[in-house]
Amino acid sequence: MEHKEYKSVNKPVRKKDAMQLLLGKPVYLDDITPKDALVVKILRSPHANAVIQEIRTDAAMKVPGVAAVYTWEDVPKNRFTIAGQTYPEPSPYDRLILDRHVRFAGDAVAIIAAETEKAALKAMKLIKVKYEILQPVLDFRTAKDHPVLVHPEEDWFPPCPVGGDSRRNLVASDVNSDGDVDEVLSQCDIVLDRTYHTKAFSQAMMETFRTYTELDRYGRLHVISSTQIVFHCRRILSRALGIPMSRIRVEKPRIGGGFGAKQTAVCEVYPAFVTMKTGRPAKLIYSREESQIAGSPRHEMEIRVRLGADKDGRIRGIDLYTLSNSGAYGEHGPTTVGLSGHKSIPLYTGNLEAYRFGYDVVYTNLQAAGAYRGYGATQGIYALETTVNELAEQLSIDPTALRDINMVKEGMQMPAYYNEPANACALDRCMEHCRKMFGWEEKYPVRDMGNGKVRAAGVAMAMQGSCISNVDVGSATLKLNEDGTYNLIIGAADMGTGCDTILAQMAAECMDCQVEDVAVFGADTDSSPYDSGSYASSTTYITGKAVERACSQLKEKIRSTAAELLGCSPQETVFEGKQVRRLDTGKTVSLEEIGYKSQVNSTQALEVTVSHSSPISPPPFMVGMAEIELDKETGLVTILDYMAVVDCGIPVNPALARIQTEGGIVQGIGHTLTEDVRYDRKGRPMGSSFMQYKLPTRLDIGTLKVEFEHSYEPTGPFGAKSIGEIVINTPAPALTHAIYRATGVWHRELPITPEKIALSLKTEAKHP
Repeated sequence: MEHKEYKSVNKPVRKKDAMQLLLGKPVYLDDITPKDALVVKILRSPHANAVIQEIRTDAAMKVPGVAAVYTWEDVPKNRFTIAGQTYPEPSPYDRLILDRHVRFAGDAVAIIAAETEKAALKAMKLIKVKYEILQPVLDFRTAKDHPVLVHPEEDWFPPCPVGGDSRRNLVASDVNSDGDVDEVLSQCDIVLDRTYHTKAFSQAMMETFRTYTELDRYGRLHVISSTQIVFHCRRILSRALGIPMSRIRVEKPRIGGGFGAKQTAVCEVYPAFVTMKTGRPAKLIYSREESQIAGSPRHEMEIRVRLGADKDGRIRGIDLYTLSNSGAYGEHGPTTVGLSGHKSIPLYTGNLEAYRFGYDVVYTNLQAAGAYRGYGATQGIYALETTVNELAEQLSIDPTALRDINMVKEGMQMPAYYNEPANACALDRCMEHCRKMFGWEEKYPVRDMGNGKVRAAGVAMAMQGSCISNVDVGSATLKLNEDGTYNLIIGAADMGTGCDTILAQMAAECMDCQVEDVAVFGADTDSSPYDSGSYASSTTYITGKAVERACSQLKEKIRSTAAELLGCSPQETVFEGKQVRRLDTGKTVSLEEIGYKSQVNSTQALEVTVSHSSPISPPPFMVGMAEIELDKETGLVTILDYMAVVDCGIPVNPALARIQTEGGIVQGIGHTLTEDVRYDRKGRPMGSSFMQYKLPTRLDIGTLKVEFEHSYEPTGPFGAKSIGEIVINTPAPALTHAIYRATGVWHRELPITPEKIALSLKTEAKHP
């Protein structure tokens, strides 16, 4: 393992945008875009499944200040997907900008554009819609081959063969395996067969979905959006609007959080359509309610795990089946589901003789799901890790010791992870480190505190990836200025993750300069080099490697220009950060002199663009441990301690890595204990504000402690792997385990609310 001392990398450098944010400077979309744009609002369907028979907009158009009202009759008829994924998208083309057939309560019915918000809202109330109400498909367990079709249209189109069939309400379906899992399970001493249910949790980022659009001075559509995927967004708009990509420019300002929600083009098409029709600037800002009921939440999943082991604790066979609820549209449906098996089963490569992983992704008449940090791995890890904890309890083996003998270790090949190698894996050291830091020996035994309160602890492991292997592309442009500083231009999107800062640290390390000497710009489809965007935890690993390679190539160009000034060949020079030295004479030229030389009678631009992609996706690993106090009277769970140790290779910026981990853990705690997604019997959402959709605050968390175990990933920049997503994956199984320890009851549905705990204890008391 290599781990040398760096000047800029592996240092807690202050974020590039920290001061603007702290001082409240205008950086977000609504701060920096003009106020005199048309206000765009969406009239939404109150029904889960209906066809518009008649829609009357004449009264709405008479409201002073209303510029336009558009219905399904006014929009292009090109089916498209809003999933921000690399072309050809695995998600089916199943949307129109506005459709006569509305498929969930919250689906778009009409677009209103007005001079003021007041006028737009007044007009919205005056639009008269007559619906033919159809029977909705609301239970995803009965959706496959249901007599009611969510997408009966003839022009439903799957760009990739992912096993989808709109005539069966199927978005995607597949089975893959290694070895004979049924045979192996039949030989095991103990087989657990368990089913788990996770709901469609909302990303609940602080900045809601929002987009500003205008025609620029060349008549091109200029889109400024709070998005993670500028290049995919351009392609989505081109297809939806039926205009060439060359006529569209998409850029993103500072983003107020995304967590995957903004990997889907949730709202961009509506103001873009208004601008194309009216020629005027338009702005759409979703309310919190709209973000909750018509956003792109996590996929609801039901996961069945069959786990076989010997009585000594060796896990020999895993059979996992996932049923995923894509909702009314298919974006990210085919891709999220794979992670539920491929990012959970490989954790137990140690003694595994066979595995099988099958899945179905179905359409229902509920809000369409999308991408959310963890992207399917979160659901699969919750199910598998909870089953492993139950195995440990049944065999009376310490659950950390059970994992010691079964976990994946460095150098192993992982059949369930596309046969990729674990080049860098410190999972065993994460477990040991977390045990010590947490005090597992003292906290694992259940402690009765009197007064109905019990203390208990739970544990879980997790893994994720560092990109989509053989697909994701990261790019960087690096250029030298005449004052000896650099510009780094990227297409990856910093959404509060700090990637602008991290990539600048890498450039500074390679070019032997200060981080302040690297100005970062992005992301903008007109000026940034192509980048798939910020998702799949790929920015540090993929775009970071592009930065590293760009630096290496730029150094060669700098030496070449310096050689002209020094009157020698480039091979006779050495790059020394602020200068280039001629080896035989010791004569030097400064970076400033080289920069100016590139502007005078020069045929060589001192700039480089490099793209990078990877054939593998090295997983980061993590162990999390939770200590809770549970009140048996009320079912209330109080988190006392949450401790985590993460292996993300070499952390590029340990301070930002720690903050990422803490934030992800808190989101995972929210999923597990408080965030409850509920619908009424007609499929209408019941929790559309933060009054009902309860997010954890700092007061709900207790002590949070995060540390790192270094491994060195040879294919990553400076030995780095990803950290963005893995950090959300351990709270659900660790807390479920602790709740079982405190109550003797396994909960198999998230969230585990106080009511569920209290009721399960009453049931337990009735039937001891």
